[in-house]
Amino acid sequence: MGDFFNVDNKFFQGLGKIIDVICLSAFWFFLCIPIVTAGAATTALYYTVNKVIRNNRSYIGREFWHAFKTNFRQSTIVWLILLLLYAIMGFDCYVMYQYAKAGVALGKIYIVFAVLMMFATMWAIYLFPYIARFENQTKMILKNAALIALGNLWKTLLLFALLLAAAFAVYIFPPAVFIIPCVYMLLANFILEKIFQKYMSPEDLEAEKERNMEYFN
Repeated sequence: MGDFFNVDNKFFQGLGKIIDVICLSAFWFFLCIPIVTAGAATTALYYTVNKVIRNNRSYIGREFWHAFKTNFRQSTIVWLILLLLYAIMGFDCYVMYQYAKAGVALGKIYIVFAVLMMFATMWAIYLFPYIARFENQTKMILKNAALIALGNLWKTLLLFALLLAAAFAVYIFPPAVFIIPCVYMLLANFILEKIFQKYMSPEDLEAEKERNMEYFN
């Protein structure tokens, strides 16, 4: 019985993780409501999932707000670029689809715009985690994220499929929005970190390993 009430036992550790997942998902959801802050919120979500949920370093509130403030400007610029692209492609897709419904042959081009939006989403999957993990100029972030996504196409498609599954889960059960964002980002983290490590120097990899070991010890 004494072990059960020990906060260091596996039950309380697991309960703590569940609470962290719910809180992180809630942070992300409410900060996405203003729309303009969604990019910084997504960067902060990935950063905190990687550092706290996966590697057990520090605390979710501290790390989430630190990442949100630190990366706000760059994440917001990238997010606004994405929003502009989505708006242009979405409008063109809608107009062409209406033409297609009216029997105009040219309207079938809407498929092209739909595919372009899909590729933009796959690009976005890498953009905010990249900002969370590396310091770089905005134009280099945009370029490198695209190259990494294309260079790891099968994993990119897997990440996209996971995103669709997460969105569908929230669609059929809206309260899941307080769990799914963090769960999706954790699953994505396992894939993305293996990809990112291929582009990190041995010195950076060793330094990160030491930081994790220092915390556990």
